[in-house]
Amino acid sequence: MPLIIHLVDEIDSTNNYLKSLLLKQKVKEGTIISADFQTGGRGQRGNGWLSEKGKNLLFSIVLYPDTVKANGQFVISQMVSLAVADFLRKYTDGITIKWPNDIYWQDKKICGILIENTLEGDEIKESVCGIGINLNQESFGSSLPNPVSLKQITGEYYEQSIMLEEVRELLFSYYEQLRRGEIQIIAENYRDSLFRKTGYHLFNDNTNDFIARIKDVVSDGTLVLQTENGNERRFAFKEVRYVL
Repeated sequence: MPLIIHLVDEIDSTNNYLKSLLLKQKVKEGTIISADFQTGGRGQRGNGWLSEKGKNLLFSIVLYPDTVKANGQFVISQMVSLAVADFLRKYTDGITIKWPNDIYWQDKKICGILIENTLEGDEIKESVCGIGINLNQESFGSSLPNPVSLKQITGEYYEQSIMLEEVRELLFSYYEQLRRGEIQIIAENYRDSLFRKTGYHLFNDNTNDFIARIKDVVSDGTLVLQTENGNERRFAFKEVRYVL
């Protein structure tokens, strides 16, 4: 697919920009909106995404995954997470996916992803995938608990346009896999890439801390944990968090 990029200097968010564009016209699949700065960058469920101007990779891409049903839409999040994780693994070790779709280097967040799907009945009309990767930023505000950039890890400077092309290629490689119906392969790769995928770790269910291990992530995105006494607990997004 051709790379189509509309570069903007400053907007509220690339996802909002692309969604507004979709309301006005038919947009070619693969269209990318990339920005130097977002005044209202967003993460999952309304979390903020703060980024220093001109230092990082901030973009959104539109897909039309008509082979994916609404009840299986989490595979899009898995696919995008894997593409970004594979991209970052080209430059450093220690990259994992923190459920549902944050990308971590060791115990620090290097990328946030926001997937916004528009549904028509039981089908996905369009998917706007927003990605924010910390590339060259070297200092972060205290409101961000555990950020890190690729430059902080490696000491190298990264050209945004080159990195964007690399991410795009990996994303469409996974997208072709999805369109071939290889959903189980994507799901298995996702589970293998999970942050703290082995052993027992501390979690919080918004009320209490508890120790558990990751047993599975099912097709709708539900995280299945198993406590030390063998009890199984299931959580949707925002119902549980890692204690770092």
